[in-house]
Amino acid sequence: MSDSLGSNLKLLCSHYRSIAEVCRKLSINRAQFNRYLAGQSRPTAHNLKRICDFFGVEPFELSMPAEQFARLIGARSGDTQVQGGSDPLLELFDPLRQQASPMGRYCGYYFEYSNCMSVPGHVLLSLVHLREERGNYLFERQERQERQEHTRGGAEDWVRCRYLGAAFFLQDRLFLVDYESLTGNEISQTILIPSFKSRITRLNGIKTGVSSGDRRTPACTRVVWQYLGNEINRVNAYRQLMLYAPDDARIDDDIRQRLGGAQLRDGLFEME
Repeated sequence: MSDSLGSNLKLLCSHYRSIAEVCRKLSINRAQFNRYLAGQSRPTAHNLKRICDFFGVEPFELSMPAEQFARLIGARSGDTQVQGGSDPLLELFDPLRQQASPMGRYCGYYFEYSNCMSVPGHVLLSLVHLREERGNYLFERQERQERQEHTRGGAEDWVRCRYLGAAFFLQDRLFLVDYESLTGNEISQTILIPSFKSRITRLNGIKTGVSSGDRRTPACTRVVWQYLGNEINRVNAYRQLMLYAPDDARIDDDIRQRLGGAQLRDGLFEME
């Protein structure tokens, strides 16, 4: 573990209200955690795994130089001005931000169920965190898949993807656009049908993207978001992220029906 551990941990903690909150969720002594932040000591293997599972990063990523790590997790620089004037990409999306309706009631954590584009015939379970930040709605989606050539069961046998994106509530639909932040080579879009019930449980939608195979085949799948709440045990949730067989007992009948209810009509992939 490099000397960047402390600064990288501080950056991860900045996404929470306080370091005390992080320590409480991790069940790690505050004084001990402060020594990690100050670079005075290194986590044990057990604590390092808990920290990595909680933040959704790998041990080798925490050892990266601070600037490289900041780019990896999509942290914004304090200098948001673009040399020579304003950012045309921000200007392009500004009308959407003005037109979009508030969607604070949908903020929180979700399990996302979808038909896996990379391994057809399997259900991919991901973890999504939708949050409000300075009037904008941002989200992060974590995916984790076991390598097909898996042999030992170690951390190196898992392939992880981390998507960062923005969400807009337009004309009674939730539109979410994101990119894969670890490689920067993929953009996907999700459209969800909101729930107007007093209690949010599950949201139906469609997601488009590409498979991670050599052919990078464009694909579309039905998707189901299951609301978990504003506060969750991230470690336990992260450990559930993987591929499941469609008949796995952990995938209930309602999820299975929603994922399989797609149809083509006049050449269009539609959902009711």
